[in-house]
Formats: sequence, structure tokens, C-alpha cells
Amino acid sequence: MRITEQGEPGKPLVLLVHGWPELAYSWRYQMQPLAQAGYYVVAPDMRGYGGTDAPPDPQDYDILTIVEDLKDLVRLCGAQQAVIVGHDWGALIAWHAALLAPEVFRAVAAMSVPWYGLPPAPPMRILSKRHGDQFNYILYHQHEGLAEQEYDADPEGLLRMLYAAPGAPREAPSILDSHRDAGGFIGRWGRPLELPAWLDDKDLQVYVDSFKRTGFRGGLNYYRNFDRNWDIMQGRDPVVRVAALYIAGSEDLVVAGMDSETIGKRMRGVVPELRHLEWIEGAGHWIQQEYPGRCNRVLLEFLAGLKYG
Repeated sequence: MRITEQGEPGKPLVLLVHGWPELAYSWRYQMQPLAQAGYYVVAPDMRGYGGTDAPPDPQDYDILTIVEDLKDLVRLCGAQQAVIVGHDWGALIAWHAALLAPEVFRAVAAMSVPWYGLPPAPPMRILSKRHGDQFNYILYHQHEGLAEQEYDADPEGLLRMLYAAPGAPREAPSILDSHRDAGGFIGRWGRPLELPAWLDDKDLQVYVDSFKRTGFRGGLNYYRNFDRNWDIMQGRDPVVRVAALYIAGSEDLVVAGMDSETIGKRMRGVVPELRHLEWIEGAGHWIQQEYPGRCNRVLLEFLAGLKYG
């Protein structure tokens, strides 16, 4: 596992867990401020990404395996406990880590993806029923080899499409048919005409070079465990009982159509120790890079309110 670290080992440990399709580099604006505040900050390239091993078998990416990776990382950092901070898929991992190992992950801060508890049925069954024969990228990711072939052939095209700012000007889409069998993912949104304000050419190239080297299969394998993870969690307590923070942007498609009051009400039933919900108007999905100052301030306030010892 490749990690990026800052601060002094022995200080309170904070783990920063990235999502798809990203890297530890996604936390570049958080590392120094947290370290300067007295924390030992560690951001791994998650299993399947960047400089970390990427086994090809999807079964090597279920939630128990991923949480064990992070528990091992805590131990190898010389600590018994950590605060886990996650974004996107990393947020989903962070919620599960707090559920499965609260003795290790003593607090959780999640960005973008809220926790509402377990869905009533396997997630892919729900999505299939909801979308029918219409394209959905999560369902698309279930087919081994299909998305890899498209994404590996055009890493920059995929990343530019996904990282674009909400409402960014784009070329006309090359795929106008909304049906699933009309084609892949990249052509459905249209190539953005500009990079978002938070991402320059140098930053983008870090991601592009990494995915050119590794391909996208590792990250896609997380999606192929949605139903398996649902099975794993059956019979377990779905209530996150550690201290929690949630940060999201009003323009994030993950919470499209929602507002902070509605999300807060839904979350507090299964996250009773939700200390704060930070709702950033105008922010999109890549929130810790879009609004690093505000995210850092809220995160540091949350960390300062935790008791150590």
C-alpha cells in the first residue's frame, strides 16, 4: 500500500480515504493543515489504485477486506485508533469501518455520501428496477471488462467528464440515446470545454498518468461488491454509534434533489452522534478540493471536539 503521510507518528491518527476515480493526491489540501494542528495524517492510495496493489478478482474488494486493509494500516502506523475521513466511495468505506470496527475507528467524517442505513433489498436489484433499460453507470460497472475497455482507452476523457464543475460548458454528447445498449459512459455527457477552478492541468495529469499506468479495474471492483456487501451486513447493527461529521455540496449529484434539513433528519435516525452537518451552497461532488478552506475548518473543529486518551 502506498501512503502519503504528514505530521508526527504518535500524534492522534487521521486516515483520509479517497473515492472513485481518485488517489491519495485528492487530499493534498488537507494534509498540511491537519498536520500543523497536531495530527498524524495518513492518506493511502486505496486497494486497486495508484501505487497500491490491485488484485484483479472483484472478490478481493468486499467491505470486510477493505476495512481490514485500513485496520492493518492503523496498526502499522503505530496506533490503536484513528479518526477516519472519507469522500465518495471513501465515505461509504468510512461509514462501514465505523460500523464494523468502532473500537478502531473512533470517529468518522464523511463527505458527499451520507449514511441512511442498509437498503431494504440488494442495491443492484433496486437500481435495475428503478432504471429498467435506461443507462446507469453503477449498473454499467457490474459487467467485468466492459467499463475497463472504455475507460482504459481514454483516461483523460473520463476524468475530464467526471471532474467538470456543475454547469460547465460542454461539447454536444456523442451518445444521445438514453438506453443502456446505446453505448458506454463517456460520450453521454459531452466533453467539458474547461477544467474546474479547483483543478489545473498539472493536477489533472497526476490522475491521468496514474490511471494510464494502472487502468481502472481496481476501482471498478468496488462497485462489483455492492450486493455482496449488502449480504455481509445482514444481521449487523446498522447504527453508526461513534461521533460523526457530514459535509456535502448542494450541487453534488449524489444528493441531487435533497436539502440539508431532509438529509439531517434521515441520518440522525442511524447516526445518533452526528455532531455537525455542513452544507455548502454551490459546491459540487469533489468538495474537499473545491472548498478546501471551509472543509478544513469544519474538519478541524470536529477533531478538536473529540476526546483523546
